[in-house]
Amino acid sequence: MKQFTIEGKVVFQDIEDGVWGITGADGAKWLPIHLPSSLKKKGLKVRVIAQERDDMVSSFQWGTPIRILSFQILK
Repeated sequence: MKQFTIEGKVVFQDIEDGVWGITGADGAKWLPIHLPSSLKKKGLKVRVIAQERDDMVSSFQWGTPIRILSFQILK
């Protein structure tokens, strides 16, 4: 699977029991599978290297599922 970089902010969506996501600087919505706990802070600016999870469907109907390969917290 192809890797790509996302720069954006961590968001929490109040859907069902809640879901953490990343909104890219371009407005794209990303749904990380197993978001690291160190990134679970609303508004945190991040850069992540990710792969799209085209083998998954999310019940949240928010964002594109991704697998985070590495991340960096930005200032």
